[in-house]
Amino acid sequence: MISFNNTYTTLPEEFYKRQSPADFSQPKLIALNEELAQELGIHGFSQEELTQFFSGQKLFKGSDPIAMAYAGMQFGHPVPQLGDGRALLLGEVNGFDIQLKGSGQTPFSRRGDGRSALGPVLREYIVSEAMHTLGVPTTRALAAIGTGETVLRQFGPEPGGVFTRVASSHIRVGTFQYFAFKKDHENLKVLLDYTLKRHYPNLLSLKDQPERCLALLREFTRRQSDLVAKWSGLGFIHGVMNTDNFALDAITIDYGPCAFMDKFSFHKKFSSIDEQGRYSFWNQVPIAKWNILRLADCLLPLIDSDIDVAINKVEKELEKLFPLFEKKREEIFAQKMALKDQDNSSLVEEFLSLLEKEKLDFTKAFRELPRLYSDESTFFPESKELHDFKENWLQNIDESELEQLYGINPLYTPRNHIIEKVIDLGHEGDFSLFHQVNKVLKNPFEEQSESFGLDEEPAAGEVVKNTYCGT
Repeated sequence: MISFNNTYTTLPEEFYKRQSPADFSQPKLIALNEELAQELGIHGFSQEELTQFFSGQKLFKGSDPIAMAYAGMQFGHPVPQLGDGRALLLGEVNGFDIQLKGSGQTPFSRRGDGRSALGPVLREYIVSEAMHTLGVPTTRALAAIGTGETVLRQFGPEPGGVFTRVASSHIRVGTFQYFAFKKDHENLKVLLDYTLKRHYPNLLSLKDQPERCLALLREFTRRQSDLVAKWSGLGFIHGVMNTDNFALDAITIDYGPCAFMDKFSFHKKFSSIDEQGRYSFWNQVPIAKWNILRLADCLLPLIDSDIDVAINKVEKELEKLFPLFEKKREEIFAQKMALKDQDNSSLVEEFLSLLEKEKLDFTKAFRELPRLYSDESTFFPESKELHDFKENWLQNIDESELEQLYGINPLYTPRNHIIEKVIDLGHEGDFSLFHQVNKVLKNPFEEQSESFGLDEEPAAGEVVKNTYCGT
């Protein structure tokens, strides 16, 4: 039987607001991640009971639903209070947060309805599980529910849904900013200690608070550089890397306006609200650094009472660590290209520039490299740039690693035009493609008899130019 823990509710009342989920009269279970449910110890329930639990109509024993408080820098601008406006943390199971998204209004809803449309539920389920399978630290999908209600969004009425998300936690840089904006240093200390216990227990042996803060920044930077490098290697664009979507455990969180690239561009963006391209593909590295600096801002008063001294200490630490972002991104691409030298940014950028110039599909291009080596590929258009690249590449590869590329470069990714088809069918009550797509993405590196288009770039009329958040 499932057993809930509620460590977050042991924190001071400023950290959250208790809230019950909304009523939904006709919830329907669309999907249950049975493998994940078993890992969490969720078993022994009927489908009707699971439908009631994951729509918020009933609560698991020991669950204590709360909306978490946090702030954020949204597109670079401070917002002192955000918080869970359409999500409720039910509690923790085996150390993992279980959260309902789209479960109704909370004290942080900011005039929103607190509901979710069904489309974002299906999108997050598919993409987060695909990311997990591809080895990227991420939140997980436990269940998708149709509420039987209609919600009003920018393109008109849509079916409603509730998504059950599993995460190592929902602590964000924005959580620290919530107390920093208030100059609430006592609760900053409480949050620091809670974060270390939950995610960095190896740092608890440090008794000196300033050193704990600096050590957290070091470890956080290392983890985030790993994460963003993995995003880059898959052509993944988060879409909204605001500080409220930047998790302290360095997991991918909040799959709103996200996408895996089709035709490659360094400055590709998908988010309908990212007009300046702040969170475009190649810009994810500098934005990650910027977000880490915003966490550092919050910790300055805990590092030294003299802010100038604290800033100097932080700068010395991060100046040494920030080059990790470029280094790890280069290493990821070197692996994807079977390069002998992991530090070969010029050759990586030469290849990516070729893809951009020829408007080539990112995923297919890397998958084709072994065939390019053996002169069997017809994917790359003949050009002087291709000839020059291939000549340079062949001089720098480790031939013994070429076959390994089929286990590094996926054949299938959650392409946006396929997800749009899933959503369109879902609006009609047909979830067959949703289940088929999830099944294919369980084995993204192995050719399957039916791919449902996940290995093909979109036709001209299928290109998805913008993606939207679920609110």
